[in-house]
Order: sequence, then C-alpha cells, then structure tokens
Amino acid sequence: MPNKIANKQAICDVLMEAAATDKGVCVLCSDSRGSASLTPFFDKYPEQAIEVGIAEQDLVGIAAGLASCGKKPFAASPASFLTTRSYEQAKVDCAYSDTNVKLIGISGGISYGALGMSHHSAQDIAAMSAIPNMRVYLPSDRFQTAQLIRALLNDTKPAYVRVGRNAVEDIYTEDSCPFEMDKATWLKEGTDIAIIATGELVRPALDAAALLEAKGISATVLDMYCVKPLDEEAVVKAATNAKAVLTVEEHSPYGGLGARVAQTVASSCPRLVENLSLPDAPVITGTSKEVFSYYGLDAEGIAASAEKLLGKAAK
Repeated sequence: MPNKIANKQAICDVLMEAAATDKGVCVLCSDSRGSASLTPFFDKYPEQAIEVGIAEQDLVGIAAGLASCGKKPFAASPASFLTTRSYEQAKVDCAYSDTNVKLIGISGGISYGALGMSHHSAQDIAAMSAIPNMRVYLPSDRFQTAQLIRALLNDTKPAYVRVGRNAVEDIYTEDSCPFEMDKATWLKEGTDIAIIATGELVRPALDAAALLEAKGISATVLDMYCVKPLDEEAVVKAATNAKAVLTVEEHSPYGGLGARVAQTVASSCPRLVENLSLPDAPVITGTSKEVFSYYGLDAEGIAASAEKLLGKAAK
C-alpha cells in the first residue's frame, strides 16, 4: 500500500512524543500550522505552541529568544519564505548567536507546483549552507525524518530541515532505518557510477539504480540527507570506486548538493561529476511528479543521465 504519511507529519509525531515529557520542546508557526501538519501539536500542547501569523522574521526572532531562555523551539514555515524573508534572522539570531533553533522549511523545492516561482524554494540549500554554523538537512522519507528530528532534539546547535508537501514512497521501514548523524546512508554499492541524491529524489535515484542494473550497469546510491555538514568521507569512497559521479537534487544548479560534491571530488579523487537538478529558470507548472518527469528527475531520467555520463567518462 502506498505511503500516505508526509515527512512533515513524521515531524509532528516525534515532537508530540517529546513534548509529553519535555516541556522545553515548543513549536512556532507563521500561519502555517495546518500546512505544516502541526495542528495536533497545537491542540494537545497549546502552552508549548506559538502562532505568530504571517511574520517570518518574527517567527525566527521569537524562536531564538525562546532558545536563549533554555527552550527547544522548532519553527515551521514554507521553505520559500522561511529562507528568504527571515534570512537575516537565521544568520544573526540563530547561527551567529549559536542558539538552539531548528528551522523547518515545509513544502520545499517545487512542492507548491502551480503557485510558481514565488512559492518554490530552489535556492534554499545554497542560501542556508552559506551561513556559518547552520546545518542543512533534507531527509528522504518519513522514517529517516523521524530519526533526524529525534537526533536534533538531543543537540543544541541551529539547523535547517527541508521537507516536501506530500507523502513520498518509503525507502526505509520502522524496523530498518540505519541512521547516523551527519553520515550518508549507503543504499547500494556499485562499481560503474555513483549516484548521490538528497531529499525526495533519493527514492527515484534508487529506482534508477535498479533500471541500470537491468542493463548490466552497477551503481552506488548514497542518501546524502546531510548536505551540510557533507559526509565527505562517503563522497570520496563512492567516487573512488566509480568511473563517474551523478548528483541529484530538487534545487537550482548553483550552490547545492552538486556544487558541494564536485568541490569534494575535485580536491580528493578527480572524477567526472555531473549535477542533475532543476533548471536555472522558473519551472513548468505541474505536480512534483510531473515536474520531475519533465526535467529528467524521475527514475527513467536519472538512469538515462547516468548512462550518458558513463559514455562521457569512457571517452
């Protein structure tokens, strides 16, 4: 049966579980409790929930103030607004001040579909990664999301977490979800090409590897949920054992996972690296699946790009 639980719902479930015994856990929203799937938290723990209205700068500033008082705030807002309208607050109040604020960017990437570029967040990985002392995470499914939020509840550093709007196909299970903080998960090890993906595109990357295997092409698949800090050791190992590296991300071609992987590979184990991403232009209108298919970010498109890249590497 297809999964119907979005990653944002997994966040709510973990936070509600933690709030039952830890009154320091609190949630803030910017008129987004419904779209963030956090309404159950507000209903059950009203004294640990704050609605600031459509005021993203206030959202982050208040969260930083709460953190300075010993609270554990999780501030949720659409990724497109959280990482632009409150960028200065994220930089100064959270990262520079080293406050325990977890920023949750909901409906990330092109989740909002037809609402267009104003609501898309194809620059957030680059923007948030550029802030010193700000970590950046894109969990790939609900089980990994839950593991990540549990880990973040137990540390005191600022972080940005991006999740999509809709439920995505499971990669892991409740009983089998290997997770180590700031370490990529090896989903498959191969010898021809290394596919390094993040967020919701990990599933199609894994499916692409199966398509390639049917053609006799051996692919490594890395779930790089930790874009910053990047698991450079895993990148180097994957690249060293492959003829070429393909990165896959729901982001602009500039400053995201592809750029970080290319820098690492170039300095440690030179290989041909290609980045498969959204274009440097407003994307077409459509659902996430339709947009991914159009730009070759589905399993078939990723497999085709991998084959083409291997052809280049062989020349």
